[in-house]
Amino acid sequence: QVQLVESGGGLVQPGGSLRLSCAASGSIFYAMAWYRQAPGKQRELVARITNGGNTNYADSVKGRFTISRDNAKNTVYLQMNSLKPEDTAVYYCNRDPGIRQWTWGQGTQVTVSS
Repeated sequence: QVQLVESGGGLVQPGGSLRLSCAASGSIFYAMAWYRQAPGKQRELVARITNGGNTNYADSVKGRFTISRDNAKNTVYLQMNSLKPEDTAVYYCNRDPGIRQWTWGQGTQVTVSS
């Protein structure tokens, strides 16, 4: 079972940027994704990246977020720019929704507030 450790979250003002990292304890030779869960809401898919580097984004983050991966480091990244208060959530990474999920990590809190 691969373990996932997310990091890079924090408190940022609207319009700011953060770069999240997700380090896996084993190979990530799969389509991978970032998810988020805001208080009182269900976990939602934010962005996904295939092993070949093709990407897809939720409409709410398109043009602002960029997902990338480094298979040699077993790490997936999420660059978040032009952050909005509605981006506030705990962010998680895991395998693509179409693949059996690994055990979820602890996530990393992102708070966008002035």
